[in-house]
Amino acid sequence: MVKLKRLKPYSINNILFQVGVGEVIGIHQTTACKTIWDVCQKITEKADRWIQFPNSIEDMKRAQVLWSKNHKFPQAIGAIDCTHVLIMKPHDHGDEFVNRKGSASFNIQATCDGKEAFTSIDCSWPGSVHDSRIWKNSAIHNIMNENSSGAILLGDEGYGIAPWLMTPYRNPDMPQQMNYNKIHSRERVVIERVFGQVKRRFPILKSKIRIRTDRIPTIILACFILHNVAKYLGEEEFEDDSADLRLHVAPANENRNDTIKMRGDSRRDLISQFLFDRTNVL
Repeated sequence: MVKLKRLKPYSINNILFQVGVGEVIGIHQTTACKTIWDVCQKITEKADRWIQFPNSIEDMKRAQVLWSKNHKFPQAIGAIDCTHVLIMKPHDHGDEFVNRKGSASFNIQATCDGKEAFTSIDCSWPGSVHDSRIWKNSAIHNIMNENSSGAILLGDEGYGIAPWLMTPYRNPDMPQQMNYNKIHSRERVVIERVFGQVKRRFPILKSKIRIRTDRIPTIILACFILHNVAKYLGEEEFEDDSADLRLHVAPANENRNDTIKMRGDSRRDLISQFLFDRTNVL
């Protein structure tokens, strides 16, 4: 019998689950706990194999072709967004994890490709951090900034416009801009659908994770890797019928008069005209 004395309430729930698992397969709760953790660590060691972001001109071109098979956005290689995974508020630096809705969470940034598989994930940031800050400090930001293939990602207004990251127009007042926003919204939502799939496949990501804070990123990463493995094996999709835990994010500050913003605005205008002309021809 496992002694639950002096344990925190969320630890009790976690241990009771492990007790149940242990009884089914004939092992002690502590063995179940250690085994789960060991397996998650082994899975994350394979992250570079199962979650790969295009990192060369050839890879970018292949990703563009893949996206174009089912979508209209020219030169896109995928979509980017963030989602929150709830946790118990940590005792140390707990306020850093409190998000806009007042709940403790990790803010997870990810990208996906035309096959709805994850191509990158950053699960190291507490819930109080804005999406745009995570993006600017991510490895894929540097890759996109330096790419010479013209590749772009699709993001919402929580990100700043850039030549390699297309966001919607705010207050569109021209037919080209309204058409652009419609197509952008329809294609960018792919990443939200993939978030819903992985959370339905692994319910721990939808409920409040009740383990040590320092172990949570490993658990999250393991779930995302296994989601890609399931995609590769052709397993049945877990379409989510509920809204993803995605907080309303304040628009990124676009009152910038820098070269990147101006280049991004210019490219967005060109793409919007291209999409408008293509729509009218078709």
